[in-house]
Amino acid sequence: MKMHQNNLLKIHPRSYIKAIIGLTVIMLASCSSGNTQKAADPVEEQAVEDNTVTFSYQEVNGIGKDPLYNRRDPSDVIKVGDTYYVWYTRMDAPIRSGYWGTIWYATSEDEGHTWKEQGMALGLGEKGTFDSHSVFTPNILAYEGKYYMYYTGVMPTPGNSNNEFENNSVNDITALGLAVADSPAGPFKRISKSPILEISSVAEDFDSYRIDDASMLVKEDKIWLYYKGRSFADGKEGPQRTKMGVAMAEHPTGPFTKHAEPILDKSHEVLIWQEEGGVASLASISESINLAPDGLHFSNLYTNLQNLPKAPGLYRPHLEDGNVATKIPGWGISMIQGQKEAYLLRYEINKE
Repeated sequence: MKMHQNNLLKIHPRSYIKAIIGLTVIMLASCSSGNTQKAADPVEEQAVEDNTVTFSYQEVNGIGKDPLYNRRDPSDVIKVGDTYYVWYTRMDAPIRSGYWGTIWYATSEDEGHTWKEQGMALGLGEKGTFDSHSVFTPNILAYEGKYYMYYTGVMPTPGNSNNEFENNSVNDITALGLAVADSPAGPFKRISKSPILEISSVAEDFDSYRIDDASMLVKEDKIWLYYKGRSFADGKEGPQRTKMGVAMAEHPTGPFTKHAEPILDKSHEVLIWQEEGGVASLASISESINLAPDGLHFSNLYTNLQNLPKAPGLYRPHLEDGNVATKIPGWGISMIQGQKEAYLLRYEINKE
């Protein structure tokens, strides 16, 4: 286990938003640092002034580097009893694309420092269904005693020998599915063989080519499902033009109604959290942090962030059943990937 060097940033005591911004900047700087030390060694104490935020980044056991399996796209983290849960995509090494994955989960008793992989949470759908080739990018919502896992499903184009999934035919799709369990340990069962949210049938729409990467919120007694979309009109340039949208429902199982327009441009990974009664989001492509008091109309808080983390998830207490906590998320799980590997890491944030 290795830990990246701590970084420090002064935060104005009356600026909660700037604290969030500072946390992200620190995280990014830490991710790009090449200096490491053994986690067993004590972290050197540094003299700091009041109102300082510190951030550390750690490799973890259980879901970290692995010669047999690659892991990516972690969910947000929830706590049930004394146990923390995270879900993620797993593939046989050296495959690192989520388009060939299944969903697994792990538990931790020590706030995510050490994880134990418990098993597969969701396998492939039946032949011919929208998720028959891959299930990946899971996320979670605990609501009224049940656990709702939202995920992306993939179906390949028949006869596509390259399996590149880059044709927007009716059979080459991604869509969002839902499985439900009475326990975070499962078993998770699909509510339907059909998706709960699909690409738009209008080629010019921002989500006509791909939808992916759900992130959940309970707001104004409704279920808000944030997701990313790519337009068929953008073709191969789509990944760099990914936008974030949102759909709403009265119940976690839907039906979900999409907001008419995208709500955030250039947002490849969907990462949201509650902030001062509104919704904050990290947009990776535009390298910015944004805030929407109403959850819909975002404006930039900070731009030109560098070396963004891959597919970060947060410990989000307000995803837990009945928990209305709105404090700054203190830690989470993100992803590192190389040419043939992908694995998960932990980051931690402290404010003094």
